[in-house]
Amino acid sequence: MTVERGVRLMGGAMVLLSLALAHFFSPNWLWLTAFAGLNMLQSAFTNWCPAMPILRMLGCKDQVNEQSCGR
Repeated sequence: MTVERGVRLMGGAMVLLSLALAHFFSPNWLWLTAFAGLNMLQSAFTNWCPAMPILRMLGCKDQVNEQSCGR
């Protein structure tokens, strides 16, 4: 798995988890949804997410951009 795919996986999982927690336990869990959404939004502009270093430590590799390789 690449770092980029891992970030998307973690973001989607956080949104779904927080929605389930809000439904079954407390609406305050929607703050986690808001945090995940804001994090995904800033990641779109900065191309960086706090989860990226963690995923790299876990062994995920960065995606290779084919255009930068001269293809």
